Parts: sequence; C-alpha cells; structure tokens
Amino acid sequence: MRRDVFQAVSDPTRREIIHLLANKKLNLNAVAENFPISRPAISKHIKILAECGLIVIEQRGRDRFCEVKLYKLGEISKWVDQYRKFWEAKLDSLENYLTELQTKSNIHQHGSKQKK
Repeated sequence: MRRDVFQAVSDPTRREIIHLLANKKLNLNAVAENFPISRPAISKHIKILAECGLIVIEQRGRDRFCEVKLYKLGEISKWVDQYRKFWEAKLDSLENYLTELQTKSNIHQHGSKQKK
C-alpha cells in the first residue's frame, strides 16, 4: 500500500510520535513507554511513519532507534499554503469592507452632529 505524509499525520498517535521524536532519537521501547497502547500498536504506527518517510529506523545492536525527518512535513505545508493564501485574501477583503463601513458610519455621524 502506498502511504503518504497526509495519511501519516491523520492519526493523533502518529502526530504525537512525531512530536516526541522531534527533539531526540528514541528506541522503540522508549517511544512505546509514552503511550497507553500496546507495543505492537506503536510498532504499527512507527511502520506507517517509516513508509511515509517521516521517520528512519536505525538498527543498533538489539535496539531499533527512530529518528524523525521533519522536512517531509513540507508537503503538508505547501498544500496548506494554497488555502492560507485564499483565506488571507478573503479576510483582507472583509477587513477593507468593514473599514469602509466604519468610515461611512463616522462620516454619517459627524454630518448629523454638524447639522444640529
């Protein structure tokens, strides 16, 4: 099965594993100790993260150490950026409209006060 970064980060446990490994390499047991689920379940999450290229597993003696590769999250950032630009344009337009309404309201209020 072809996996991608989006699938990897769709699960909260996998996102937490990425967060956990962001600062240091850990062996599989050390990763599993941080979660209230079984070690086989953690191994499955680790496997998915490795298939997506978000972590690399290095064998050292009997231990397998996991290292995160955060640059792979750039795919998500690029995808989100296209929508960020869309919403920023919409919000800028809304801000301009509200400023225009406020200006018209202020002009109307000053005009009413001057007539009195």
